[in-house]
Amino acid sequence: MRNYLLILFFFSQIGYSRAQTANESQLFQYAQKIEGEGKLNDALSIYKSLLKNDSNNVSYLTHTSILYSKVGHRQPSKDLQISWYKTGFYLAQKALKINNNSAEAHYSLALSLGRMNENAGSKTKIENAKQIKSEAEITLKLNPKIAGAYHILGRWHQVVAGFNAIERTMISAIFGSMPGGSYTDAINNFQRAIVLEPLNMVHYYELAHSYYLRNDKGDKAQAKNWASKALMIPVKNEDDADTKKDCEALLKKLN
Repeated sequence: MRNYLLILFFFSQIGYSRAQTANESQLFQYAQKIEGEGKLNDALSIYKSLLKNDSNNVSYLTHTSILYSKVGHRQPSKDLQISWYKTGFYLAQKALKINNNSAEAHYSLALSLGRMNENAGSKTKIENAKQIKSEAEITLKLNPKIAGAYHILGRWHQVVAGFNAIERTMISAIFGSMPGGSYTDAINNFQRAIVLEPLNMVHYYELAHSYYLRNDKGDKAQAKNWASKALMIPVKNEDDADTKKDCEALLKKLN
């Protein structure tokens, strides 16, 4: 009788475990869905809850890291923003230690570093530049369908193309030579991001902005075209609302 009860208990525990796993899987899928709809804070709450139950799950780690980086800039102070970005960075590093072949882990690390660079001085930006580019490139080698990695590379080339003479000297000293950094490379990467995420407004804006900054023959028309296309995309969240304002401001400059 005692053995029979033990067997029943064992199988009941297996059933509970499977039910819990199925529930977590459904929650994770739902979080991904609402993240795609622009409900980033709601998605982050779910990812954090899932992470509490399984702190070594690479998918939970990377998605939580990515949203800490994306939502971080909405925090009310620079100190809080940096704290959020550092949390994103920590989670990305943890994911990479568990699985160094995870494209999402490399992407989340590149994203967190890029976000931290927004509040950094020129020297720190340049020191981080090599790793950001490297992590984005590794991401695309592992999974060439991650649009965010193309966006990061586009921003990398855009920013480096705009460096002044002193900054270029500093970055050359770190890299040995200037490894790219042109508006044309930025344009190519933003175009690839748009192919993969045709409803992501920020890709269109950065493509338009890159044409504006390059300012070659025909670039003004291209900048107008892509900024106008961006405004046709529905606004899903505060980030899109800000991007819409950026597009409108760019079009005013171009008119």
